[in-house]
Amino acid sequence: MSVEIIQDILVVLLSAYVVMDNLGITIFNYWAVITGMLVGFIMGDVSTGLLIGGTFQLMSLGVAGLGGASVPDYGLAALVGTFLSIRTGSGLETAVAVGLPVGLLAINFDVLVKILNNFVAHKMQRLVHEGKFKQMRLWGWAGPIMFMLKSVIIVTIIVTVGPGLVKAILRVIPEWVTNGLNIAGGMLPVLGLALLLRYMPVKKYFWAILIGFALSAYLKVPIIGISIFGAAAAIVVYQSQLKESTMKQNGVANSLVADEGDDYDE
Repeated sequence: MSVEIIQDILVVLLSAYVVMDNLGITIFNYWAVITGMLVGFIMGDVSTGLLIGGTFQLMSLGVAGLGGASVPDYGLAALVGTFLSIRTGSGLETAVAVGLPVGLLAINFDVLVKILNNFVAHKMQRLVHEGKFKQMRLWGWAGPIMFMLKSVIIVTIIVTVGPGLVKAILRVIPEWVTNGLNIAGGMLPVLGLALLLRYMPVKKYFWAILIGFALSAYLKVPIIGISIFGAAAAIVVYQSQLKESTMKQNGVANSLVADEGDDYDE
């Protein structure tokens, strides 16, 4: 058995595991950066996996599937994009060009699985009323298995026919198209950050954004260094707000005690 076949099998198994892990005990989580790193480890190129996974992770900032909402599957996009990029020897443009549509396509499968899960829930409810608890527990596996198959089917198709098809397409795609995809790959993470900033108190902490920009653009401080500065600033702000809140609570408590004393004197 060749190394490529073993890698293909491991990538398919990984697509099943990360979904079940996310629905269960959550060891790795289904983040795009984690998925990309794991695929990179399997394919023997962790740095590329982190680069592609981190790119999709930035795209996903500010996007959350709350309640029954379905959002693009960026974890699956990172998995497919990293696999194809490393297997075909292409760059980030291939990962974005193929991975992002796959992540968007997964929305339709996600909706279908959630609809089918309604029937599973009603079946389990009926079994509970009938006192058939063993059968009810067995039916409880149907939901996670369907979510797992949603990813496994897509990844199996990509692993089977994807690399050859992508190589054939790359041979005929003009250079200006790949350059455009490279530019898009750099812009989409910025869009993710912009979406995230919409839900954050930017006006209140605009000073922190300016400090971070100055550290990165002018002082060339690495990301880890900026993160340490940010963590320190967050601790200072938290302690200050905690002290202010405690003082207000003590002031209210003293006021209530004084009012009770006046009532007692009367």
